[in-house]
Amino acid sequence: MAPAGGRLVVGLVRGVHGLQGAVRVEPLSDDPARFEPGSRLYQEGSTRPLTVAWAQADEPGILVRFREVTSREAADVLRDAYLEADAPAASLAPGEYWWHEVIGATASTLGGEVLGRVEDIFRAGGGEVYVVRGGPRGELLVPAVRAVIRELAPREGRLVVDADALGLDEIAPRRPRGRRSSRAARTGTVAPPDASG
Repeated sequence: MAPAGGRLVVGLVRGVHGLQGAVRVEPLSDDPARFEPGSRLYQEGSTRPLTVAWAQADEPGILVRFREVTSREAADVLRDAYLEADAPAASLAPGEYWWHEVIGATASTLGGEVLGRVEDIFRAGGGEVYVVRGGPRGELLVPAVRAVIRELAPREGRLVVDADALGLDEIAPRRPRGRRSSRAARTGTVAPPDASG
């Protein structure tokens, strides 16, 4: 998810908890410090800061209360909203990318078949999975591991996967459309009956 004004999406508010304005958040960041008390977040598209007053693990997510949100009604406004944090000044290590950089990259095979675009990313176990949509094979789930992804260049809009490692069979050529009949079609003129008859 692309950041707005130098921000990164770090969580998604999934619901409201209790009467004091706490919200259930699905973390979308691998940095747990994003939700420590005193951290400043923003509702997507807003410049109004939300200061974390309290946070507690609530598997599979986290419960968070903001100083600026003191009632269930105020918290309900945040439901289904993404939470953003200021992007860190430190650069990433070579070969590391933010999720918003990978989303939108065109995925193709080593053989050049276009599979679609990376539309979403989620965590599964200890790794990430890229959701590729829009190609002739429909939705594909691509694990972000070296055995499958042979080239990752999201800043150039490119992701190359090994079709064999992903378990993709070759696409069989389609038969031409149209009416098919077991009867032979008539062409030309019909020979007159044999007059010798």
